[in-house]
Amino acid sequence: MNRIVAITGGFGHLGSVVGQAFAEAGWQVALLDRAVGPRYPQAGALSIGGIDLTDSAAARAALEQVNEHFGGLDALINVAGGFHWETLADGDVDTWDLMYRVNLRTAVVSSQAALAHLKERGHGRILNIAAAAATRAALGMGAYAAAKAGVMRLTEALAEELKDARITVNALMPSIIDTPQNRADMPEAEFDRWVKPEQLAATLLFLASDAAAAITGACIPVTGRV
Repeated sequence: MNRIVAITGGFGHLGSVVGQAFAEAGWQVALLDRAVGPRYPQAGALSIGGIDLTDSAAARAALEQVNEHFGGLDALINVAGGFHWETLADGDVDTWDLMYRVNLRTAVVSSQAALAHLKERGHGRILNIAAAAATRAALGMGAYAAAKAGVMRLTEALAEELKDARITVNALMPSIIDTPQNRADMPEAEFDRWVKPEQLAATLLFLASDAAAAITGACIPVTGRV
């Protein structure tokens, strides 16, 4: 059966690597993003840009477009997110709202928009990107860690909600991901200790497979050697 995956944050580095991995595994891929156009164009993928994934109507319209284009939806991967380092003493409370919106609200809204299509299929996968930092926040990472902890709780609660619908919900908790932006921000770091996007993509592929049907509500650390 033709398998279809929608990936939020699909125009970014991690999202594009995940999309390519799923395409190479035989999936039909839809990339959804706030950006207007993909940074890394992917042949064969349905690219839908300019979407405010914090807006329920916009997310529903995008997922409906995916459903109409491919004839269904089997998996949603919530990659959309962002990071901001800021201490409370020198920071702005608006940063906490921003981290909530880009990391947690996008996952909530996109998951809600995908539910009807996944249920219609009679099975499905929702996969989220949380963070290892969500278990213990480091200096300046309170807002980010709080939002990613929310992604973990969303994963657990939604997994319980969807057990009888045969839809599993799991999350990965990466440490530092080896992306061009992170290399630019931390030029003196040991990049070979970081988690490769391809490693995260491989883990997501497993969780989306039939072999992982018994796994739900799991928040899985993928931390490399950090």
